[in-house]
Amino acid sequence: MACFGSKALQSRRPKTHNLVYSSDTAGEDHLSKQGRKKKSKNRRLGKRRCAFSEDQPAENPPGKLPDKIVKAQTSLKHQSASMAQKMILRKQVDPETAKYFSEIANLFEGTGVDLEERSVICCNALEETRGKELEIATDYIISHTLQTLLEGCELYQLCGFLESCANEFPFIAMDKSGSHVAETALRSLGVRLQDREAYSIIQSTLTKICQVVVLNPVKIMCSPYGSHVLRSLLCLCKGVPLDSSREFHVRKSSNILAERLNLRATCLVGDKPPDLQKGFPDLLKYLVSEMLKCAREDIRILQVDQYSSFVLQTALKLLTGEDQELMHVIPVLLGCPEKTFMEGDTIESTVVKDILALLKDTAYSHLMEVILEVAPNTLFNEILTKIFKNSLYEVSCHHCGSFVVQALISSTRCRGQMELIWDEIGPKFKELLEMGRSGVIASLLAASQRLHTFEDQCCEALAAAVCSENESSRCIVPRILFLDGYFSCEDKSNWSWPKADKMHVLGCLILQTVFRYPSELIQPYVISIISMEADHVLEVAKDAGGGRVLESFLGSDASAKHKRKLLVKLKGQFRELSMHPSGSFIVEKCFTTSNVSLKETIASELLAVRVQLSKTKQGPHLLRKLDIDGFATRPDQWRLRQASKQTAYKEFYAEFGSDKTGSPVNSSFLAQSILHPVQPKGLKKMRKEIDQSLVSVSTSSLGFSAVKQHEQKAKQGNKKISQHDLVDALRDGNKYKTKKRKSVEAENAVHSCNSTANVGDVQRLPQSLNRKDNKRHQQDSQSKISVKKSKR
Repeated sequence: MACFGSKALQSRRPKTHNLVYSSDTAGEDHLSKQGRKKKSKNRRLGKRRCAFSEDQPAENPPGKLPDKIVKAQTSLKHQSASMAQKMILRKQVDPETAKYFSEIANLFEGTGVDLEERSVICCNALEETRGKELEIATDYIISHTLQTLLEGCELYQLCGFLESCANEFPFIAMDKSGSHVAETALRSLGVRLQDREAYSIIQSTLTKICQVVVLNPVKIMCSPYGSHVLRSLLCLCKGVPLDSSREFHVRKSSNILAERLNLRATCLVGDKPPDLQKGFPDLLKYLVSEMLKCAREDIRILQVDQYSSFVLQTALKLLTGEDQELMHVIPVLLGCPEKTFMEGDTIESTVVKDILALLKDTAYSHLMEVILEVAPNTLFNEILTKIFKNSLYEVSCHHCGSFVVQALISSTRCRGQMELIWDEIGPKFKELLEMGRSGVIASLLAASQRLHTFEDQCCEALAAAVCSENESSRCIVPRILFLDGYFSCEDKSNWSWPKADKMHVLGCLILQTVFRYPSELIQPYVISIISMEADHVLEVAKDAGGGRVLESFLGSDASAKHKRKLLVKLKGQFRELSMHPSGSFIVEKCFTTSNVSLKETIASELLAVRVQLSKTKQGPHLLRKLDIDGFATRPDQWRLRQASKQTAYKEFYAEFGSDKTGSPVNSSFLAQSILHPVQPKGLKKMRKEIDQSLVSVSTSSLGFSAVKQHEQKAKQGNKKISQHDLVDALRDGNKYKTKKRKSVEAENAVHSCNSTANVGDVQRLPQSLNRKDNKRHQQDSQSKISVKKSKR
């Protein structure tokens, strides 16, 4: 007999067939190692960063967690140790079974097994696991073979295996090897969800597993391996394919930042992504509610544990849009007593201090970010007014709390909430930037631009934070580009442009947000960016973040005169920029914004390095986009095409431009992707935006005339022309243009053939113009040619 728990650590297991350690012990070792690694870093951070309040008691110095959190973490360790002492006795995998699965593994590694034979082998092998699922699934070697069997077996064998080991499923999930087996089984179930006949069988199997999981959820949630399996189980209940469920396990910080700065659409299940399958919503609600119900006494442990925080974050994301369910789940996670929100008063004043203290903990701060993102409107407003009111600046000063404030600002829904936030953070721009809390400033600027409120105050406060009243506004943009370098400088009045320093990422993002504001609000920033020296502009264009700042400026509402001043400073440098990976984007943007003469200058510079540029990764696209080959062969026609495009854009703006856009010269229609960078939600909206982009890019004189015809018809019928009619009109115009171009090509070809070739060659010519209708062209070619000649 072998033990499954802490005593397994003392046993000498054979290398071939392992008796796996308890997941609690492994998780505890993992946490202790991780704690040792992070210890030195946290000490350094604690010295630099201030705490929540200056008048904080002496027993909780900056960087030190409150006693309640320390006690919760200590109890977590004691509970893990006590859990590890509970043993699950199991037999070691007998040699005969091990040999049997070894032969199956060797058979699958070969190539002589067809699909039917493979299915039969999987069925027979899974039958051999009956009563021995725990031993086989937790064996380091045989578990790999078991994963292969679960992937290739039929649905009935798969569900039979899971139902047979349902009572041991938590122990399998918390094991290092068994967790992979559990993940594979759940993934195989998810693949079969597309079959309607399998829905009831899968539901029955998952119900049995969930009923066992909720008996002791804390142990699984706090396990490094069980936490991941439990998250996959939650995603499967929602109907999210496990292959695409990474967004719900752990989200990338870059994606979170892009969403908060309006650069990326928020991707939560409430938005119903297209790959969402038919799930089990009632089972999901049951699993989440029962887990929290059973773990209510240990909620302090779940709040500060890293792995349980991951599970709770996933559960909240999957419940997005389920306001009734969230109104019960979120108060539990906040630590509110059950009687308070049963009476209607969700958050008591006694809980507020505990929540503010917990925001210093990394795990809970991540959990609070998700809570703020998914909270219903009424609950969000209560959290803002009862927890964060009069504490926003203090929370922003902490390195963990600042991220919570960013999530709070990005989740604001109305002007009233924004006003409360502005009153506390608005006067503290300079202090926050000095402490390195530029993310809070960036989130506030993005929220202001999204809600169209406090825009002028934000622009003024940011400019005042980096530039004093007696200084020129020319220094605003350079100082924001090098935000950390400027604020770390002791003599800020004599700060100058640094050499070979990388530009600040958040500083560049702040400037991108600023240039999305209306032009009348950003005049100091416009003056600053066009006042930079030519070599500084080139350095900004070469930087990845700085190049995006220039693109945002060229796509802003600034006047064409100001944009031209900046473009002139890059003359003679487009050749060098085009060879740079990030600089090629700014070259393309400069070409789009320029007039015909400056476009010709850019094209001539790129023509000189056409051969070298074609060998780079970005070169072929840039050469094709700017039509450098056309400029080299037929420069006069190239100029006419560029002039006609520019005329078509101006005419389009004159007819359909909004009042906000102003004159067509001041606005660039192609810059709408920067002014409105967030992608639409849903297929219909995305198609509409694509159509709008096609309208802007492919509008020509013929297409524009078709639009005018539709507009005239609409006026005659006293109807307003819709966006759908506009797109149809332009499509008709483009079709007509294409048809006419083909006919002109045919005429030119026929004319040349008449002087050099016989009639048979003329009859063969239309076959190359449209290969899909060869027979029809062969029959009608002579008649068409004669009609065209008569017209001439």
